[in-house]
Amino acid sequence: MAKVRLFISYDYDNDAFLTEALVEQSKKTDSPFEFTDASVKVHLTGDWEEKVRGRIDRADQVAVICGKNTTTATGVTAEIEIAQALGKPYFLLAGYSSGGNKKPKSALASDKMYEWTWPNLKSLISGNR
Repeated sequence: MAKVRLFISYDYDNDAFLTEALVEQSKKTDSPFEFTDASVKVHLTGDWEEKVRGRIDRADQVAVICGKNTTTATGVTAEIEIAQALGKPYFLLAGYSSGGNKKPKSALASDKMYEWTWPNLKSLISGNR
């Protein structure tokens, strides 16, 4: 079975280190996904949204790592809006087990934030939301 191509959306200024954990999980032998692209590491200028649109369009799903400042992360907000416009499935992962994780402004009220565990991640990738 082909692995799911995953785009990772995250608050680059505050939570970049969390993506390393997700990328490492993609390398597990039983991983159902592969890391394809992540949030752009520059501020919103020029054709940023078109570049990200292409990256998200090439992905099968979008994983959104939610941290304590995600509501103020304009890039994450834009990436979710792009995923929604493209009809890409996405899910929200709680970045910190200690709590205080915030949804992006563009997340729907019905979007649930999931605990970031290996079993949960595998289930979410399989479409169980």
